[in-house]
Amino acid sequence: MDSRKLAHFVAVAELGHFTRAAEILHVSQSGLSASIRALENDLGCVLFERTTRSVLLTAAGRVLHEHASSILREITDAQNSLKALSDCVAGSFTLGLVQTLTVVDVPAVLAQFHRRYPRVEVTLTEAPSSDLLTGVGNGQLDLAYVALGSKALPPEFVALRSYAERLVLVAGDDHPLASRSAVEIMELHEYSFVDFKAGLGLETVVAELFFAAGINRNVAFRTSEMDLALALVSHGLGVAIVPEPVAHRSGMHQLSLLPGKPSRELALISRTACPTNPAARAFLQLTADPIYPTEGMPPAARDGASQRETFI
Repeated sequence: MDSRKLAHFVAVAELGHFTRAAEILHVSQSGLSASIRALENDLGCVLFERTTRSVLLTAAGRVLHEHASSILREITDAQNSLKALSDCVAGSFTLGLVQTLTVVDVPAVLAQFHRRYPRVEVTLTEAPSSDLLTGVGNGQLDLAYVALGSKALPPEFVALRSYAERLVLVAGDDHPLASRSAVEIMELHEYSFVDFKAGLGLETVVAELFFAAGINRNVAFRTSEMDLALALVSHGLGVAIVPEPVAHRSGMHQLSLLPGKPSRELALISRTACPTNPAARAFLQLTADPIYPTEGMPPAARDGASQRETFI
């Protein structure tokens, strides 16, 4: 039993005549009769009593007619929903965000996306990069912004967009480093740090930075919240390494890190180069025109922002 045969059946049942039904359906009368016979064979029962003047429903035909119209409506609704999904005018997608993400202004991108696709539901998940990789890998997340550190992206993932985010040191006004504009990483072993909980994207990158330099940090406080970390630094409880845009927005004293002015690498990842979810593809298309959080950034940083994205 298929929808075409059901549509033929409903037309004959409601018009009570094969000829008129064939005209409305734009099929031949013989073709319509063959379709009805095939439906009767599929169901194993007679649906119409045929006379020279009219066509009447049998008991089986009346039972089928009670269901056929709603079945056809359900099929039409399903087709319309699938078309809406493929056109990305409806649907949903899931997006993961590493904590302290600043290199892309995700709320601004989502604002554009929502204006264009107001019926698409977006679920956001903020988590450490390791958890985001797991979420993308098992299909719970369509896309995710992750911090890569010095490690290569596992081969089962694809970096759809990549970014570099410069790191700086922030210190309170009364801190011994507050009078300086730059500091060697090797000098920092003697100072207390406000750091992030182990496993968070920024903490991993900073830990690798100090491991490569062969020195230990004296971590006095750990937190998962950037605002709290900055507040602890402002009260003189330690220094912290944060993304440059965060430092600019905070208004705190910042120092360049030497040598090399280190940065962390981030990427927008998926399982495939072309996500199967149409809504995720539409979001990805918006990220082709980068939107960076330039408020509070110095002119040099704003000018360089448009150069930070490379396509993989």
